[in-house]
Amino acid sequence: MQIVDAHLDIAYNAIRYGRDPLLSVKELRQQEQPDPDRGVATVSFPQFREAGGVLLFGTLFTAPERAAAIMGGDTSFTYRDEHHAHRMAMDQLDYYHRLVDVEQNQLRLVVDQSSLGEVLNSQQGSEPLLGIMPLMEGADPIREPQELELWVEKGVRAVGLAWDDTRYAAGAWRGNRLGITNKGLELLEIMAESSVILDLTHMNERAALEALDRYEAPLMASHSNARALVPGQRQLSDRLIRRIGEHHGVIGIALYNPFLRANHHMGDPRELVTLDHVVAHVDHICQLLGDALHVGLGTDFDGGFGAEDIPMPLDTIADLPRVGDQLKQYGYNEEDMARIMGQNWLALLHSALP
Repeated sequence: MQIVDAHLDIAYNAIRYGRDPLLSVKELRQQEQPDPDRGVATVSFPQFREAGGVLLFGTLFTAPERAAAIMGGDTSFTYRDEHHAHRMAMDQLDYYHRLVDVEQNQLRLVVDQSSLGEVLNSQQGSEPLLGIMPLMEGADPIREPQELELWVEKGVRAVGLAWDDTRYAAGAWRGNRLGITNKGLELLEIMAESSVILDLTHMNERAALEALDRYEAPLMASHSNARALVPGQRQLSDRLIRRIGEHHGVIGIALYNPFLRANHHMGDPRELVTLDHVVAHVDHICQLLGDALHVGLGTDFDGGFGAEDIPMPLDTIADLPRVGDQLKQYGYNEEDMARIMGQNWLALLHSALP
């Protein structure tokens, strides 16, 4: 089975915490002291390959200073303005380039059909490659809409307009009722011309609907669950799910316990959340859309939480095949299981990448 994970903060964790993704999770845990702001490590490239991972979306994650309170109060890894955000995201993108340059026998940046094909074709050989597709989470690093060209030239192939509120769109968790700004509309137009994938995750309802009304290029929600099961704007309403399906987009299920079980909070007993909750979100989307063509995985593992806040019985990213096993127990056939575990993301990239 070929597994694709549409949301991993590899570069951010490497730069902020010194987490080397080339090490095993066991080695990372041995060298790290307990830290509630990052949690117990779950992600490494060896463990992702062990799971059958062939490709991941590697984020460029930046957060504004006003969000420092929810990130342990440390402002050293938050940005003051768009110029600061630009430098932080560029450092992360450069990290991916350096990593791939050093590990040419193991890694590829996936930026077009050729590099995607190289990764997929290599899976049959003795040295299978792992693909990394750069995804910008929150668009403030793009100082002006016209600057998108620079990011595309350097390999960014997907952009989410918001994490927190940005100059481009309202985020989902501050209660901002605004949608997409004029700069955001300008950026969307340029993104569509460049066939950049739009990531709707973290945008509030109004902003996401405005984007769906206007955006003609491929789109996705890289790590968003069903609001019908877990209330709140951070998740997707049934209306948004239907619209994403109509747009031939894909939704990645985040494997973070508070996004899987209603009224669950970070630090609550992880035994309360199991793979049944994961399948419930997958199944809700499949039942709503009438097929299994629009849902995948966007785990967000190590995205500000660790092993203590992922569903039982998962321990590391190596355990992702258990999600497929659970889907099978719920009656999903092999073809649909393969789609959900990775093929839907690959189909999106086949249609979106230049």
